[in-house]
Amino acid sequence: MTHNRTWMKPIGVAGLSVASAMLMATATLLGASSALADDGPSVPPGTEATSVPPVELDPNDPDLKMPEGSTLAPAKVLDIVQVIEDEGGDERREDSNASIKFALQAEVLFGKDSAKLSSAANSRIAAIAAEIKKQNATKVRVFGFTDNLGSSAHGDVLSKQRANAVQSVLVKELGSTVSFDIRGYGEQYPIANNGTEEGRKKNRRVEVSFPRGTSS
Repeated sequence: MTHNRTWMKPIGVAGLSVASAMLMATATLLGASSALADDGPSVPPGTEATSVPPVELDPNDPDLKMPEGSTLAPAKVLDIVQVIEDEGGDERREDSNASIKFALQAEVLFGKDSAKLSSAANSRIAAIAAEIKKQNATKVRVFGFTDNLGSSAHGDVLSKQRANAVQSVLVKELGSTVSFDIRGYGEQYPIANNGTEEGRKKNRRVEVSFPRGTSS
């Protein structure tokens, strides 16, 4: 069983032009909420979204009238993020307009405090490789993460070793036509509360992300 949720990034309301204000109203009517995006290797995806209260606009407000001689601001496409998570939370998929990201919990792939892949790991990673092929992606990011138990230095090393292990299987499936960015972030960028075992389990993960192609 899977859960589907669709998020849209909010736009700030300070100093909005008339067109921007109208766009914000439309976004909130659609039930928009914010999500931090993965805009580069230094800011991995996976941060939780926060809800945004609706913005109420008075259509008769004189401040919404365009000054004489003014023009509309350029149109802006909002990035939509759809999240699908299996019932047990072992695997999470995020789709946006530009990219696809899979997050696998470490327990699905490795033994405790280990970077050795389990017998069930290969099929999981192979399924991700199939999606990479489907999207014709040539650049793939593999990021490892841990919880906050143990030393930070140990978490950094373990998360990088786990990312390397996943990448080694992807290479076998995809060949040399794909380039990889492999990083271990340790306890940085948690997606759940490290104060509970349930939260720590979600934070112990390996994420594989790549650009969306034109085939889907």
